[in-house]
Amino acid sequence: MGWRRICRFTGNMTETQLPEQTSQIGGRLLSTYDITKSFGQVKALAGVSIDFNAAESVAIMGPSGSGKSTLLHCLSGVLVPDQGAVDFTGHCLSGMDDRDRSHLRLTSFGFVFQDGQLIPELPARENVALPLLLTGSARSKALTAADDALERIGLGELRNRRPGEMSGGQAQRVAIARAIVGQPKVVFADEPTGSLDQATGHEVMQLLTMSCAISNCTLVVVTHDGAVARWCSRLIELRDGLVHSDRRLAAEGER
Repeated sequence: MGWRRICRFTGNMTETQLPEQTSQIGGRLLSTYDITKSFGQVKALAGVSIDFNAAESVAIMGPSGSGKSTLLHCLSGVLVPDQGAVDFTGHCLSGMDDRDRSHLRLTSFGFVFQDGQLIPELPARENVALPLLLTGSARSKALTAADDALERIGLGELRNRRPGEMSGGQAQRVAIARAIVGQPKVVFADEPTGSLDQATGHEVMQLLTMSCAISNCTLVVVTHDGAVARWCSRLIELRDGLVHSDRRLAAEGER
């Protein structure tokens, strides 16, 4: 395997060597290299190295305090590891400044949160269009793309409703449309069914996994729910800031 110097990471400013990356379907897309992250005296991540492949779905599980949310935030560039490196398609994500990481999140990543985090004053179509508007798309083009995304998930008739006029499941489906409208390479979902009942959570995970599969984007889901994890093709379990296990699953839709 060829190796090349790619970045300096924060902390001791030591140069890090990362393997050359490929971004084709099935190839390595996103990787962590021995990353650590502490908050005061608490070490949330204690040296985590994981490869995520293009177009796969990965669930991250672990007990409270195991580091799963911190890992998600490091993978998505929200947090920078204290040591180690995060690589995305050959670019050192953890070595970028705040502005470049923010731009990458807008253009290459989509996000689905437990409570949707939709803007309450905006109708569904404007919530979905927001990532496109923030990257400079013309308003008319962004709204057309948003309408198309809502139609694809079966919510076209709700495009003018505000979040407060929707059920929890409908709002989460709008959040999924917002996450995929910009054709991201990775969608990060943090407890996407945590505030939903079991039946609605089942529908949301079916839609999320199918939408990512159709879009050929990687899905990374943090969850405490084994039923949610079973919708993914791979399960990573964390314990005390370290990878405890990493195994393939038969995704729910394949059973």
